Amino acid sequence: MSPFVAELIGTMLMILLGDGVVANVVLKDTKGNNSGWIVITTAWGLAVFVGVVVAGPYSGAHLNPAVTIALAIAGKFAWASVAPYIIAQFIGACLGAFLVWIMYYDHFKRTNDPASILAVFCTGPAVRNYISNIASEVIGAFVLLFTIFYITGAEIAPAKTPVGLGSVGAIPVTFLVWVIGLSLGGTTGYAINPARDLGPRFIHMLLPIKGKGTSDWSYAWIPVIAPLVGATIAAGLYLSIS
Repeated sequence: MSPFVAELIGTMLMILLGDGVVANVVLKDTKGNNSGWIVITTAWGLAVFVGVVVAGPYSGAHLNPAVTIALAIAGKFAWASVAPYIIAQFIGACLGAFLVWIMYYDHFKRTNDPASILAVFCTGPAVRNYISNIASEVIGAFVLLFTIFYITGAEIAPAKTPVGLGSVGAIPVTFLVWVIGLSLGGTTGYAINPARDLGPRFIHMLLPIKGKGTSDWSYAWIPVIAPLVGATIAAGLYLSIS
């Protein structure tokens, strides 16, 4: 499997399972309706596990433009490969979100709340305050990337398997994403991944879901830009102290 295909499939599976658990919790008449935040955060961590297991041996399993860019800034990943990885991640995220719509098609038809429908696809703030929302996403992404640098270790350099989440195994990253969701996710829904948010938001805009409302494009730039800022800060701090 090529790195491009691995990033696409790994991200697709991650979004299928991650957005899938949100659909199970918030859409009407599902088996998991109203099962709560612990279910969502646990399944999102496990969704990352699946994506990393599949893509790790072939691409390093970045699955996130913030990871790709931070690793490139730190000199652990070739800049020439950044754009293909990010394109693959966005395509995979779109496909994963589309599959969630197919999976929960009947439940989307029964759900009348536009906010719940949108929540399946992308994040949104619990309290809309752009300064606080940006800070939340910056901090969440910083924790993600700064910890990943220390999980991978300073000695790791690009080799046969590209450096990324797959370099350290899926389990440490699963716990990392889980604790970020449990501890820091209550403000914005912890996108911490531009592809995870923007790709499915685009699919929400395109899909013929009755009563879905807007895709909240006025907020959409925050879960794209802020995680990249947090990732850049993490890479810079790592380089300065390592």
